[in-house]
Amino acid sequence: MLLIANVYLMEPGTGKEGYCDILTEGDRIVRIGENLYGEFVRKGEEKRAEDLRVIDASGLIAAPGLVDVHSHFRDPGFTYKEDIETGAMAAAKGGYTTVVLMANTRPAVDNEETLSYVLEKGKKTGIHIETCATVTKGMQGKEMVDMERLHKAGAAGFTDDGVPILSAELAEEAMREAKRLGAPISLHEENPAYIENNGVNAGAASAYFQIGGSKREAEIDLVKRDLELALKTGACMDVQHISTREAVSLVREAKKRGGDIHAEAAPHHFTLTEDAVIRYGTLAKMNPPLREEADRKAIIEGLQDGTIDLIATDHAPHSREEKEKLITEAPSGIIGLETALSLGITQLVDTGYLTMMSLLEKMTCNPAKMYGLDAGYLAEGGPADIVLFDAGETFTVTEFASKSENSPFRGWQLKGVVKYTVCGGRVVYQNSYAQKAAQE
Repeated sequence: MLLIANVYLMEPGTGKEGYCDILTEGDRIVRIGENLYGEFVRKGEEKRAEDLRVIDASGLIAAPGLVDVHSHFRDPGFTYKEDIETGAMAAAKGGYTTVVLMANTRPAVDNEETLSYVLEKGKKTGIHIETCATVTKGMQGKEMVDMERLHKAGAAGFTDDGVPILSAELAEEAMREAKRLGAPISLHEENPAYIENNGVNAGAASAYFQIGGSKREAEIDLVKRDLELALKTGACMDVQHISTREAVSLVREAKKRGGDIHAEAAPHHFTLTEDAVIRYGTLAKMNPPLREEADRKAIIEGLQDGTIDLIATDHAPHSREEKEKLITEAPSGIIGLETALSLGITQLVDTGYLTMMSLLEKMTCNPAKMYGLDAGYLAEGGPADIVLFDAGETFTVTEFASKSENSPFRGWQLKGVVKYTVCGGRVVYQNSYAQKAAQE
């Protein structure tokens, strides 16, 4: 049994907040109330109370374990970058108890064998690992996978993330099947017809490096097409890692027309602009690329009004050797699980753009609901998946639990420190300072 005492609870699904104790037994929360340890003693259950692990969480916020619906753990096929074990450790350090993986592994998750490999390996970590399957075989954009079979085998949803689906006919067919199965379909919206050297915005950044870049039309074109298809088919569609102000406006207007439409913002897109690529080079190269300040502001506005209802990390590990290549040759992507909550607090809450409750909503209950997961909420009888963090503590980004360290945020001072991550009633991450204090 685990008792979290004297904590400030924030439950974004219901809006409930306030000081309380949280008691867990097994993998569930059994009580949320006041002075629960004293209740044991008053009832003459001192012996049972002795079996409790008690965390004095004074000064900390308790929120549902964070849920990320866009991560790459590179396993199988690219485990020199990351594997399921190290990815899970990075997630736990960042306060995540549930992660939905992308399917662009080698082999891709387009078959039951690879799907089973990922899910079974995920069960051996301390957190909940889900994975999407691909939409098309080999992510070639030509032939659909057997979505029904993969869904029954445990695929949480479907995506060819990393590669856009260029055929409108195939995209519509996939949406109809996803709708029939009740599964979300997440789309990487970058039309290569508008791209020369992806990962760098066609603008100030590409001009600095004297190369061609990725035009904003690449995203706008496919977002516009696929929103119409989603409205037509009724599919649960997620616009992944949105980067342009025009795409935010398109999502806003489509949501007004109804449908089951979602959009995700990555912390790097609400924090950085293309100027970061000039400053940090390949460490700030990603797909879709960092855009202009007006785009960053539009993404924040989308988060404020609910147009963008998800914050997803797009955790994308690469080796140091890969990132040390020329800007035109290095792969796109940065790691994000360990800095996402702190960037949200620093860039959105402390600046007054979002309340803490609104930030947590986009990192817990909203993503969990889109995937139909038993996660993202705190309630008696609910899962004992909890993050405890100090929203006011400042730290410097230095070391990572991830196998990779490709982040432009190294050396940044951020606010918001995860002290404990509890998953299934077990402490799966404990901040070293919290561990030292507990020992003393």
